[in-house]
Amino acid sequence: MCGKVLLIGAGPGDPGLLTLRALEMLKSADVIVYDRLVSDEIMALCPDVEMIAVGKCPQSHPVPQDRINEILFEQAQLGRRVARLKGGDPMIFGRGSEEAAYLLERGVTVEYAPGITAAQGASCSTGVPLTHRGLATGVQYVTGHRQAGKVLDLDWKRLADPDTTLVVYMGVANIGQIAVGLMTEGLPGSTPVMAVSRATSKEERRMTSTLGTVAQDTRDAGLKPPTLFIIGKVVSLYAEQPVADLLEKAEAHG
Repeated sequence: MCGKVLLIGAGPGDPGLLTLRALEMLKSADVIVYDRLVSDEIMALCPDVEMIAVGKCPQSHPVPQDRINEILFEQAQLGRRVARLKGGDPMIFGRGSEEAAYLLERGVTVEYAPGITAAQGASCSTGVPLTHRGLATGVQYVTGHRQAGKVLDLDWKRLADPDTTLVVYMGVANIGQIAVGLMTEGLPGSTPVMAVSRATSKEERRMTSTLGTVAQDTRDAGLKPPTLFIIGKVVSLYAEQPVADLLEKAEAHG
């Protein structure tokens, strides 16, 4: 008898942000297929069942996406309840929809538990809103990452809107190109930017900058994935933490 796959969003890291639905589904699982960005605190809530790691990191995909799809299908074919545990929300840059499509085409039932995405987590932990009357009438989410060898072909004109907030996921490697693309389409170099690494976790780091200097500031601060960038006027509402302060903290932690 075919089992089912539970697509579960683990949220940005803080276990207090895991939804009740996600926890209930996790506890009911016979096997858990999990990503690298699921926090240790969330992993500690998992039941004592078989665990299959399929995490990826930049330039390293030990378990290709095609194989992940197959693993989910194979486990479901054994009649198991398969928890597919992903950081953030599985339907926002999490390939959850790709996995669901693969499974549904093969007759496997899929259920969903949304997760708080990193942008929302960073907004709440820093106090920087994603929309704010008079500053931003909307918000756009984009990924700043492309597969190896592919061009970062974002719609710069649409994204360079001074009246919306732009959130860039997975943008550390290409933040310089992103900044240039936005400025070329008219977004001022003085536009405020906040970078948040490991939002909501104990290792969270924050940096404020501007569009014109963010590439150099990111390098100087040594920010690594997972880091997202919030670009727009709303960042002006944050009590600024100068880059120098961040560098001091980085040195203190070795």
